[in-house]
Amino acid sequence: MTRIAFIGLGNMGGPMAANLVKAGHAVRGYDLVAAHLAQAAEAGVSPADSAEACVRDAEVVITMLPAGKHVVEVVSGCLPAIPKGALIVDCSTIDPASARRVHEMAAAAGSPSLDAPVSGGITGAAAATLTFMVGGEEAAFAAGRPILEAMGKRVVLCGGAGAGQSAKICNNMIAGITMIGVSEAFVLAGKLGLSAQALFEVASTSSGQCWALTSYCPAPGILPGVPSSNGYKAGFAAPLMLKDLRLSQEAAASVGAATPLGARAAELYSQFTDRVPADRDFSGIIEFLAEADHPASG
Repeated sequence: MTRIAFIGLGNMGGPMAANLVKAGHAVRGYDLVAAHLAQAAEAGVSPADSAEACVRDAEVVITMLPAGKHVVEVVSGCLPAIPKGALIVDCSTIDPASARRVHEMAAAAGSPSLDAPVSGGITGAAAATLTFMVGGEEAAFAAGRPILEAMGKRVVLCGGAGAGQSAKICNNMIAGITMIGVSEAFVLAGKLGLSAQALFEVASTSSGQCWALTSYCPAPGILPGVPSSNGYKAGFAAPLMLKDLRLSQEAAASVGAATPLGARAAELYSQFTDRVPADRDFSGIIEFLAEADHPASG
């Protein structure tokens, strides 16, 4: 049993912390939102009154927060209370520069650290089937791997500090771009008189095959258990995809990489999120692309 502090108990962090409890670990949690803390408590997480109180006596500290500035602020504020040598693991999706800053702060305080963003969405968090993309030293990875495996089915060391975040934003840039491409194909097929089922049967076994088509098809009624067959209720909310696409463009600009499709995908998701509720799944962009008067058609 490991003593784990978990800061950030929202849609992703809450079920991840619950899975650590199920795995037999002693988990203390903190979140600014009282409802999140209460829900985590129902799952066996011991609630703390503050982030600093949460990390005291912890052997592992995990953060799951909205943005890089939040992670840097929380880790910086908690470091004096974190026991020296405790492993610090950030599972948020943030910019690589902020991730490297957290590694530097942790090292200066005598703690190993990992950046370990996830893929798999709310469903994966609940089912403990997440994929972790990890950056950090091999020794820290070896120490953290059993903890991450309690929350996911695949844990990959991608390289040194910040490599996990780099892998995450590159992966999600692919997901955002391909979801648009798959959605455009279904919209075009409909206008050509081709059924969505026929296109799926052909493309899912041909050169158009990709995750956005075969595992997360945006056309409703094709695959069971995906958001498109449930009114586009979020598995991965569109604003989160927009966040990741923007992170990819910030990273591209910082290293002079040409990502024209990534840039266009960010523009389209920005337009899409302006028109829909914040909890609409990112695959719902197919409806936006089907609108005759949407800005992308100009």
